[in-house]
Amino acid sequence: MPTAKLILDDTTVELPVIVGTEGERAIDIRKLRAQTGYITYDPGLANTGSCQSSITFIDGEAGVLRYRGYAIEDLVEHSSFVEVCYLLIYGELPTRAQLEQFQDRLTHHSLLHEDMKKFFEGYPPSAHPMSVLSAMVASLSTYYPDSTDPEITELNMIRLLAKLKTIAAFSYKKSIGQPYIYPRNDLSYTADFLHMMFAVPSEPYEVPPLFEKVLDVLLILHADHEQNCSTSTVRMVGSSGADLFASISAGISALSGPLHGGANQAVIQMLEAIREDGGNYQKYLEKAKDPNDPFRLMGFGHRVYKNFDPRARLIKKLVDQVFNEMGINDPLLEIAQKLEEAALKDEYFIERKLYPNIDFYSGILYRAMGIPTNMYTVLFAMGRLPGWIAQWKEMREDPHTRIYRPRQIYQGSTHRPYVPIDQRG
Repeated sequence: MPTAKLILDDTTVELPVIVGTEGERAIDIRKLRAQTGYITYDPGLANTGSCQSSITFIDGEAGVLRYRGYAIEDLVEHSSFVEVCYLLIYGELPTRAQLEQFQDRLTHHSLLHEDMKKFFEGYPPSAHPMSVLSAMVASLSTYYPDSTDPEITELNMIRLLAKLKTIAAFSYKKSIGQPYIYPRNDLSYTADFLHMMFAVPSEPYEVPPLFEKVLDVLLILHADHEQNCSTSTVRMVGSSGADLFASISAGISALSGPLHGGANQAVIQMLEAIREDGGNYQKYLEKAKDPNDPFRLMGFGHRVYKNFDPRARLIKKLVDQVFNEMGINDPLLEIAQKLEEAALKDEYFIERKLYPNIDFYSGILYRAMGIPTNMYTVLFAMGRLPGWIAQWKEMREDPHTRIYRPRQIYQGSTHRPYVPIDQRG
């Protein structure tokens, strides 16, 4: 087994090296503090491996994303979102019989307890759907308590996958003052969500097959992405022994931040601002390059991908298909296309490898389907849910899991004598 040597003053410490199945290397520092008194300092934990996982592999330099070894391109072409849910949670693609049973369980657990409808009534119409989503998921633990029984734990995973789309659709209906539409057992997972979103009791509504397919692909592309902020949050909360619902609720809250799940909403807001400014996209490219200008070009670059985002390539094909088949003429799409074309030819962006990411086009697709901006991150959460569940399950089953407890470098005052209140200046 290879080792790394660390020299501290006159002491040399040997540290084990862990090698992953795809050749990733890590220095095992679990005993570093006990042996030396030192800790590592890594703001944002960008160079720290918090766990060993067999769920998702990313090669940011090569633009590779795989779930359980399967290329994202193959899964998008051949599998449904429900199949990918099964793959992430159970580790293998399902047989036809397994998939039918899994789909049947998701279908028959999609209803919410009727009392939970009263919870929605307590939220103001202005409540952001992400806040409602997080609170309602946390509330599920009061109906389905945690258990050490593996069958109950698995059933709670099914319940959460099935009910999240219902909660998401209900939160939207609440925000616009329309009656809730109940789930339908004859529809697919994605079609059922779209039906609950857009149907009204007063007239029939048929989900456009193209929109059903587009949403299915978008959910697959968001299904997992290794140890990002929200996934790490799910694992951190779960490491304390917190149940599935509490852990996922925390992940939803982490995802709601504008630097994480809110990025696709920020892209639309940026494109709208450019349109309102006369559509002068070149002006905003120059602003993005100006080090003294706080403006950021949203939807370009990625923390992990240093070449291209493979998900963005797949989404771009969908954008062209949707706008061609539906005959949509959206001025924001034209601005987005010009921005992309200009940025890909600009040396500033080329040198920094600032390529369009998944957020750049996903918001435009949501917009084309009639989904309001405040629901974009909710759909991100729907897609990411199977990944969160798989990560939580893996964390729980890992014998090496310890409660997360990062260290810090203290920079505050040293010991000071206490000053009584009447002596303080």
